[in-house]
Amino acid sequence: MLQLFFVRHGETEWNVEKRLQGRLNSNLTENGIRDAELLGKRLATIDFEAVYSSPSNRTVETAKLIIDERTLPFKTDERLMEIDLGEWEGRTVDEIQQSEPELYHLYQDNPSQFKGTGETFADVKNRLEAVLAELVEAYPSGNLLIITHGVVIKVLQAIFKTRSLDLVWEPPYIEGTSLTIAKIEDGKRELLLEGDIAHKERKIV
Repeated sequence: MLQLFFVRHGETEWNVEKRLQGRLNSNLTENGIRDAELLGKRLATIDFEAVYSSPSNRTVETAKLIIDERTLPFKTDERLMEIDLGEWEGRTVDEIQQSEPELYHLYQDNPSQFKGTGETFADVKNRLEAVLAELVEAYPSGNLLIITHGVVIKVLQAIFKTRSLDLVWEPPYIEGTSLTIAKIEDGKRELLLEGDIAHKERKIV
């Protein structure tokens, strides 16, 4: 059995500003750094075969905070990057809603029909399916830690639940450093945990 521990990067400055990041980047906030460290403590007893990360700075930094001083194989894969949102990247949600309300409506309510100047949700699904196939072949069993992005994890949920991309925004919400665990065994895929933030809720302020 292969277990996949999917983690969204920690909170960033643009997350706080409700600014879409996509392939662009902004720095982790103090909360984002602290939450990643707390998740690292939560996962300290899990034996991971390897760590995979999107090459975005915010995911790589989150991964390093989680694994701390552990020596683990560390690999980046561009297919784990956030959805490419083209001209929307760097803009706030309010700005996009005002300038392109119909396209934003599709993004939120009919994701399968969304097509901006970057990727579609189907594009994201296709690259993630390829990653999953390769991971299963490379690791028949064990645990993998995978640090990625919000939309990516929502699409992964749709993949594991074999449901339409139009339901990609169904709860739970994927917060920064939230943990989603999936298993693949004998070709069967199952979600064991979705968007869990127990480590953040117990944090000492």
